[in-house]
Amino acid sequence: MKSDAPISAAALKGLGGPLRSSEPARAPSPAVHLLEDAADLLTVHLDFPAALEACERAWRILGRPGSPALDPTSTEVQCSLCVVGIQALAEMDRWREVLSWVLQYYQIPGKLPPKVLELCILLYSKMQEPGALLDVVRAWLQDPDNQSLPEYGALAELHLRHVLLPLGCLSEAEELAVGSAGFGEQQRLEVLQAINVTRQQHTQMHSSSQEPQKLSQEGSFSRKWLSLLTVLRRLWDSARSYLLSQPFKKSLFIALILCLLVVRFDPASPSSLPFLYQLAQLFRRIQKATLSRLHSLALRD
Repeated sequence: MKSDAPISAAALKGLGGPLRSSEPARAPSPAVHLLEDAADLLTVHLDFPAALEACERAWRILGRPGSPALDPTSTEVQCSLCVVGIQALAEMDRWREVLSWVLQYYQIPGKLPPKVLELCILLYSKMQEPGALLDVVRAWLQDPDNQSLPEYGALAELHLRHVLLPLGCLSEAEELAVGSAGFGEQQRLEVLQAINVTRQQHTQMHSSSQEPQKLSQEGSFSRKWLSLLTVLRRLWDSARSYLLSQPFKKSLFIALILCLLVVRFDPASPSSLPFLYQLAQLFRRIQKATLSRLHSLALRD
């Protein structure tokens, strides 16, 4: 396998169990010889393509798994061929092909040997893609023929810890832990505790991911409010500068003259004196307020 996916052949061989030529002694001779050749090519010569090709030739000799013509020893040979083929594919960095390569021979997920399924779970979990095995392991665990196997409890726990929990399928993991007869009491308590720990971690991660989002929303609202206040202040400064400017005072004086001309007040008439007096007082108040604001602005500057 390449450096980005370092799984040694020795490690995978240990997961799949030892391969000894003495195990399939009663199997058909050509398949046994091919199995021995494939194991040597894999572990001694490190010729992984040749090892995979030898496994495929042996499969063609043995035929389809589960065939009535096969004896139990031939079934063991098929399982060993799968182990060697999985190791060869992993060493060639073709681990994504492992599941499809195995299923092309066994076809039905529920018929996979426990040793082969265990190896697949560990491989895909190590490569951080446990979701590829989710449906396959579900089908295997639901098969009634597999529930009586001695390896059932270990594979159920392996599926729970390496597939369901990393994928966040906590409810399904809890149902498996509570409803599966393959778990003992102590094993059930341990897996339930692992589920609770994972649930707490997910809750903390969810809450911690929401806090920055909430802070960013509050910060965005504050920035919008400050921008609005800045715009209003600029408008007020513009209006005040216009009202206190010299053209405004000239405009007020011109309006006063126009008012006198249009209405045609007679300054000498006694009836016009109160109006002119009040108008003069108003003009003085405006002038005084204008001068005081200008004086305060000058002091501030």
